[in-house]
Amino acid sequence: MRNIQFILLIAVILSACSQQNMEEANRVQDITIVSKDVHTYAKPDEAVVKHLDWEALVNFDEKKISATARLEIRTKGDASALQLDTKDLDIKSVSDNDGNALDFELGDNDSVMGRKLTIPISRKTKAVNISYETSSEAEALQWLDPIQTAGKEYPFLFTQSQAILARSWIPLQDSPGIRFTYTAKVTVPKGLLALMSAENPVEVDSTGVYTFRMEQPIPAYLMALAVGNLQYDSISERTGVYAEPVTLEAALYEFAEMDDMLKAAEKLYGTYRWDQYDVLVLPPSFPFGGMENPRLTFATPTILTGDRSLTSLIAHELAHSWSGNLVTNATWNDFWLNEGFTVYFEYRIMEALYGKSYAEMLAKLSLADLKEEVKEMRANGQGADTRLKLDLTGRNPDEGVTTIAYDKGYFFLRSLENLVGREKWDAFLKQYFSDNAFQSTNTDYFIQYANQYLFAKNDLEIPEKIYRQWIYEEGLPENMPIVNSDRFTKVENTLSAWQDGEALDSLDTEEWTSHEWLHFVRSIPDSVSQAEMYALDQVFNFTNSGNSEILGAWFVKAIEHDYRSAYGAMETFLVNTGRRKFLTPIYGELIKTTYGKQLALSIYKKARPNYHFVSYNTLDSMLGWKP
Repeated sequence: MRNIQFILLIAVILSACSQQNMEEANRVQDITIVSKDVHTYAKPDEAVVKHLDWEALVNFDEKKISATARLEIRTKGDASALQLDTKDLDIKSVSDNDGNALDFELGDNDSVMGRKLTIPISRKTKAVNISYETSSEAEALQWLDPIQTAGKEYPFLFTQSQAILARSWIPLQDSPGIRFTYTAKVTVPKGLLALMSAENPVEVDSTGVYTFRMEQPIPAYLMALAVGNLQYDSISERTGVYAEPVTLEAALYEFAEMDDMLKAAEKLYGTYRWDQYDVLVLPPSFPFGGMENPRLTFATPTILTGDRSLTSLIAHELAHSWSGNLVTNATWNDFWLNEGFTVYFEYRIMEALYGKSYAEMLAKLSLADLKEEVKEMRANGQGADTRLKLDLTGRNPDEGVTTIAYDKGYFFLRSLENLVGREKWDAFLKQYFSDNAFQSTNTDYFIQYANQYLFAKNDLEIPEKIYRQWIYEEGLPENMPIVNSDRFTKVENTLSAWQDGEALDSLDTEEWTSHEWLHFVRSIPDSVSQAEMYALDQVFNFTNSGNSEILGAWFVKAIEHDYRSAYGAMETFLVNTGRRKFLTPIYGELIKTTYGKQLALSIYKKARPNYHFVSYNTLDSMLGWKP
C-alpha cells in the first residue's frame, strides 16, 4: 500500500520536472515495482539500456543477419560493467560512444539463457556499439524457402522474440521489465519488403534499404522483423493489412471489422497509445495464433476461413496493446498479468461487437480447455504450474505458456468483476491501464493496486481468500464463475437428437458459427463408432474443413476413434501447419498407441523442417525426437 502511495507521489512530482529528471525518476519507479527477473543476465539497477539504434544486413543465402547494435545506456553510481543477454551470437567487436575499442567477455553457455555479454564501462560511457552476426540456427529467426510461403516465389524471414529469444538476434537486456525505444536501418534483397514493430513502410523500396522508428519504449520480447514479398492495403486511417499478394484479398475481407474492434477497445479502456494498428499475415509455419508486436501484429493464416469466424484472435492481439504492451508483466513468473487480462479484454471486445451470447461461447470453450489442461498437468506432476503466480527459476519460460495464464487468469478477473460489479470494474481497469502505461508490474503490485483503487476506493472488503485461491493455490477454486451459453446448449441438444435416432442431414445446424461446430466436434462421445464417425464426415465434411480450429479438434477425435479415413488429411495438415496450439494435441493423441507413435514420427520427420523453434522445441521433447 505504501509503495503505491509513494509511486503516485513520484508521478505528481514528475509532472513538474524536466524531461531528463522525469526519465530518471521513472527509472527509479520501475526498479521499485519490478521483481528480480531470473531469465536475464542484466543488472538494470547498475546500467540499463534506454535506446537501441540497429543497423542490419539480412542475408538469405547464408541465413544470417550481420548487424551493429548501438545501445544508449544510463548508469547508476560507479557502475563498471554493462551486462547483456546473447544466445549463439558471434560478437565481432565492441566500442564506446567515441569509437574506442572495448574489451568484452562472453560467459559460459546456458541452454536456456545463452551467454552473458559483459562490457566494461565508466561514468562517461553513454553508449556502446556491438558488431555481430547471428547464427544460421538462431532460435528467434525462421528462414523460409520460397516453397514454404503462400506465393512459392520468394524467400521469407520472420522473428519470434517472446519469451526470451530476442537475445538470439540482438544483444540486449532481454527482460520484459526493461523498456527502450529504438531506430533501425535494415538492408534486404531488392524487391522484398522489410517490416518491424515500429513505424513501417507501405511499399517496396527499390534500394532494399528501410528505416524504422519506435518512439514508445518497449521490452525486448516485442522486437520484431519480417522480410518477404509483401503488399499493404488499409482498412481505415489507423488500421491495415500486410500479406503476400496471393493472400492479401482474403486477409482484407477477414479483417474488415478491425477498425470496429479498435473503436470498441478504446471505448472500454482508453485511448490506443501506439498510433497505428496493422496486421501481418505470416506463412503457415508461424508457431502461434498471433504475436502482439506493437503497431504490427503477426498473425497465423489459419484464421483465414472466409467467414470471419476466428477473428477473436485479432481482438486478442489488439487487446494486448493495453494489457501486455502498455502494461507489461515484469517477469515471466507473472505471465498471467499479460494474458489473463488480454483474454478478458478480448471477450469484452467481442461482446461489444457481437453480443453477450457470442462472448459466452468463447468463455465456455476457454473453460473446457482450462479444466482439461488442469487435469492433464496434475496427472503429469505439474500441479505447481496450475497456479497463476509461477516459479520458472532454472526453466525455459515457454513452460509457463499454458492455458493457465490465459484462461485461469481470465476467470480470476471475471470473478473480481462479479464481486464488485461491471461499472466499478471497468472504471478500475481503465485507471489501471492509464496509471501504469509504459511500465512493468508484478503480481504483488497488482494486488496492492487493486486493494487501493478497486476495493478501498469503493469501501469494499479486500478479497484475501479469492487472491489466495486463484493466484497461489493449485487447480481451480470451487466457486468458479458460471458460464451460461444457450447456443451451446442447443448444440448439445442437437447432438443428443442425433444419438436418439434423428437423421444427420435433418439436424438444424444452418446458422451455426465456427464456435458451435467446434463445440459439437469436441462433444462427440467416446461411444461413437467408426461407422458413425464416417457418417458424420459424409454429412458435415469435417476432414476437409477449411477451418483450422474444427480440423484440429476433428483430427483428435479421429485418432481417439481410430477413424483412419481422416489420416491423410491429418498428415497434410501437420506438415503444412506450424501453429503449436494444433500440433501439440494431435501429436499428443497419436503417441498414445504403438501404431500412432510410429505414424507420428513418420509425419514429424517430414514436417519438422517447416516448424519454428518454438514448436519443434516442444515437440522434440514430446516425441523423444533426436535431430
